[in-house]
Amino acid sequence: MPDRRSYHHGNLRQALVDATAALVEEIGPQGFTLTEAARRAGVSPAAPYRHFKGREELLEEVARQGFLEFAERLEAAFDNGRPSVLTAFMRMGHAYLDFARDRPGYYMAMFEAGISIAGNSELTIASERALGVLIKAAEALASHLDTDARPPARMIANHVWAMSHGVVELFSRGKPGARSPVAPAEMLESGVLIYMRGLGLIP
Repeated sequence: MPDRRSYHHGNLRQALVDATAALVEEIGPQGFTLTEAARRAGVSPAAPYRHFKGREELLEEVARQGFLEFAERLEAAFDNGRPSVLTAFMRMGHAYLDFARDRPGYYMAMFEAGISIAGNSELTIASERALGVLIKAAEALASHLDTDARPPARMIANHVWAMSHGVVELFSRGKPGARSPVAPAEMLESGVLIYMRGLGLIP
């Protein structure tokens, strides 16, 4: 249980976020209550209302922090396209799957909680930062093509994001296809390569 004394130094808000992420991981984004989050954080049921209007706002903060960490992981994986843009792009796919595996509570808050990203400006900015990394990578991947032959970078980013999310939802974290003999990372990599060849991005 967290040390109550630390809350006098402004850590209660983060303690509630951490407790909520753990609860979401255990019972899903629809199952937790503010009362349970407070209990996990070691405070009274009324304490969360000092920082959050309700469970929805607390979930949105979990998602916001998740998107920020997610974007940082994608940026680190792409590493400005080193040693090659294709290698870096594929590395981002692994980073996507790793994040979903390592931070399931945050991932579920981001994608499975049914929250309105558009209704929260800070959450929108965080999610757009993550998408922006994929768009930048897609632009680099298509830079060798003539301008009029380049597919839209945002379209590529959205398609790759959708494939990555699909692999997580179907083949990871105990999902229906988790017993597939093909590892999720291999499945994603092969799908992305086929997609990129279809667009003429790679030979």
